[in-house]
Amino acid sequence: MATRTRKRPPAPRWRRILLWTLGSGLALLLLAALGLTVAVMNARANLPSFGELKSSPNGQMIRVRAADGTILVSLGPSYGEWIPYDEIPPVMRDAMVAVEDRRFRSHWGVDPVAIARIIKFAIDNHGNGRRLQGASTITQQVARTIFLSNSYTVSRKLREVVLALALERKFTKDQILELYLNKVYFGGGAYGIDAASRRFFGHPGTSLDLSEAAVVAGLVKAPSRYSPTADAEAAVGRAGVVLELMQETGAISASEAASADPHAVKLAPEPKQNSVRYFTDWALPQLETLIDETDAPLDVWTTLDLSMQRAADQAIRANAPAGVQGALLSLDRDGAVRAMVGGKDYVSSIYNRATQATRQPGSAFKLFVYLAALEAGYKPEDQVVDEPVTINGWSPRNSSGRFNGSMSLRSAFAYSINTVAAKLGRDVGYTTVADMARRFGITTPIDTRPAMVLGTSDVRLIDMTRAFASVSQKGVAVTPYGITRVTAGGSVIFQHQVDTSRVLVAPYVAAQMTDLLQTAVATGTGRAAQIGRPVAGKTGTTSSNKDGWFLGFSSGLTTGVWMGRDDARAVGGLQGGTAPARAFASFMQKAVASRPIENFETQVTLPEWQEEPDAESYYGEPDNGVFVDENGYPVEGPSEPEELPPAQVQQQPTRTPYEEPAPRETLDQEWLDRAIGRTGPPRESAPSPRRPAPGDPRRSVERPGYDPDARPYQ
Repeated sequence: MATRTRKRPPAPRWRRILLWTLGSGLALLLLAALGLTVAVMNARANLPSFGELKSSPNGQMIRVRAADGTILVSLGPSYGEWIPYDEIPPVMRDAMVAVEDRRFRSHWGVDPVAIARIIKFAIDNHGNGRRLQGASTITQQVARTIFLSNSYTVSRKLREVVLALALERKFTKDQILELYLNKVYFGGGAYGIDAASRRFFGHPGTSLDLSEAAVVAGLVKAPSRYSPTADAEAAVGRAGVVLELMQETGAISASEAASADPHAVKLAPEPKQNSVRYFTDWALPQLETLIDETDAPLDVWTTLDLSMQRAADQAIRANAPAGVQGALLSLDRDGAVRAMVGGKDYVSSIYNRATQATRQPGSAFKLFVYLAALEAGYKPEDQVVDEPVTINGWSPRNSSGRFNGSMSLRSAFAYSINTVAAKLGRDVGYTTVADMARRFGITTPIDTRPAMVLGTSDVRLIDMTRAFASVSQKGVAVTPYGITRVTAGGSVIFQHQVDTSRVLVAPYVAAQMTDLLQTAVATGTGRAAQIGRPVAGKTGTTSSNKDGWFLGFSSGLTTGVWMGRDDARAVGGLQGGTAPARAFASFMQKAVASRPIENFETQVTLPEWQEEPDAESYYGEPDNGVFVDENGYPVEGPSEPEELPPAQVQQQPTRTPYEEPAPRETLDQEWLDRAIGRTGPPRESAPSPRRPAPGDPRRSVERPGYDPDARPYQ
């Protein structure tokens, strides 16, 4: 008898749905795994080599150092020296793994446990707006740091996972940790443990101890919150957490954790951010012309002396009147800038008045007038006449309102006699004076109208200080510089060389000029600049007391001071012989205190007047204010000088001001014929083109025996 097969009853619907779902999920999972594998292999194939990742451009860091090595300022992202894995302190490696990724050595780039933890966190905090965090491994952070941005999106997170898996396939754990510790951001502009160590502790990352490593490792979670320079207590508290985690993971023992003391960590002092920035802003742009390195971190060693800089800052702040700006520049004998103050406060005004501002120098410009005269053959003892004079419609007068008759060139300079300066300029030529100023480093345009001898052309403080420094160096050109050397990776890539080959005037001319300058300080308008050792210098005051200057040198240091308002408004009581000279003295007393006293080659010689004939004429009025208008053009002075009591008026010489001295015989052929008794028609000597004829109004001074043709140095 045949048997009939019984049909199985159909599976329940729910079971069919479950099986279909599982099958579809498995298929999708396989497809995802296949896609992920393809993506990882493709990413791995396109990853740079380890060497390329090490040398990838990160942005250049520049550390600017003072003359003693102190860091003045750090600019750009701070990437320190690359530290190979074997040279990274073990405590630093262990601290970072303990706090950031304790299963770093066991996962494949992505930590499943951390992912499960973050999923649970997401479920527990659904809808409260809290950001998911804490699942990234060290490898993922390397991928994000090098290849991705910090944007918080799902697509970025997926790319991060792919790159992390690819990195684990291509590099060893040690290489990944080396990349991490040299690339991750630690706050304060520091990337990598070496930059962080230098930034916060002042030493290389290779010498980090346990406490310092705990502080650094604790920064990664929130660099701005835990930065030692921003919140030292928060940084120390976070370091304590790191030490606990290191003990928990077995990286350190309980006794080691107990012996570590983050509170005892010494932080590096913060770089100065005020007046030194005037100097760094001036010096750093010069790097473009000095070096070609644009990637490697640089250490720029400068000439700035921090003790002198502090003294300069104090001198300007203490002596500049209220509402008045001030600037100070000090050069060493080779041109090294030892101090530079461009204003009272860098934070409120970054405008550098020491290097950028152009202002009238007043009688400080007479330096070039007298240099030109000395080079032309004048001598400090030569007699000149202070008297009314009119040049091309311009009639200068002295601020005292009177004329003092015959005096030496030394006296005329010491007391800043304007009429004598005007005559000297006329005698040697205004273009000659302008050429002398350019020769000594004045880079701004120079007007050659007669009033130029009184300082009507705008100049820069750095140029004027350079000129006085060249005089102090016996006529050898001095060029200001601020960078002594530049190093990259410990190698010197630039070294400054001082050039002493350019001679501007003969040494005897510079010595005579120094003679005049030291007299001006000893008994003349610059008496407030005395510092108890030989000083040579000159004051300058401009129209309506808008600018006050003092420039001088002592013991190998040349310093220039300017004061005035940025809007060029008049300042009551501001003259070069008052606040600027006092600021000069205040600074120089400290700046040269440790230097030996140096006497000038020419001893100071007192002028005819042991006391000024009228103190107010040098301290109460500008020394060029009555001779130029608002634009610096000459204006006519009073036609009649103020009458003074006979006792105060020096006796005028009996000889007329322009009387020709006894002519000197010329050693020409005619003289030789007479000497040997040769007969014949007299020879006609050609007149000198430079020497004014008797009675010529250009003949400005009375100096017996002076021959204007005798210019021993061109």
